[in-house]
Amino acid sequence: MQIRDWPDNERPREKLLHHGPTVLSDAELLAIFLSSGMQGSDAVSSARRLLSVHGPLRSLLERTPRELLKLPGIGPARACALLAALELGNRHLAAGLERGEALTDPQAAGRYFAQRLRGLPHEVFAALFLDTRHRAIAFEELFRGTVDGAEVHPREVVRRALAHNAAALIVGHNHPSGNGEPSAADRAITLRLKQALALVEIRLLDHFIVGDGAPVSLAARGWV
Repeated sequence: MQIRDWPDNERPREKLLHHGPTVLSDAELLAIFLSSGMQGSDAVSSARRLLSVHGPLRSLLERTPRELLKLPGIGPARACALLAALELGNRHLAAGLERGEALTDPQAAGRYFAQRLRGLPHEVFAALFLDTRHRAIAFEELFRGTVDGAEVHPREVVRRALAHNAAALIVGHNHPSGNGEPSAADRAITLRLKQALALVEIRLLDHFIVGDGAPVSLAARGWV
């Protein structure tokens, strides 16, 4: 049975239109971009197979265009649709921090760091600089390391904050291992940064650790 023969409340597109995208499974969302099935299967079954063999969803969408084209049933048109959809989502997320609005949702910053840093093969330490109203001024990758870590220099962070005339900042870095649990070194550098920035009256609002799953906020744990 093809998807067009399914009951309305089971078809991915109809479900999305009537109930919103959040009710769809990863396979159903992916099926919308596949549009049609592969090897005699419907689009949803094909999407489930892709996720089962080449997923989960994040791993699938983090592939390069060349890597996507090697997957069964993913030709140039489907690869372009998936990559364009991902980039639209990334730009929508970034726009909330880059259009001059005050940052009122701390978790939005965490999602932004995750979008910028997740999936990188090496550790990257970055900072989001904010003005007195907590509006984004700039986002910079400040230090790069290996899978073992990145050496962070508080003096350089302070120098860049002063260069941007920032009143506050949020920092974050990724754990390429996927383990988002903060280490003792993460807590130590957070304290050093907070103390160094306080000397020039700049506030450190949070430090996010990006691994698999939701970014971990050190402020939420009372460590900032």
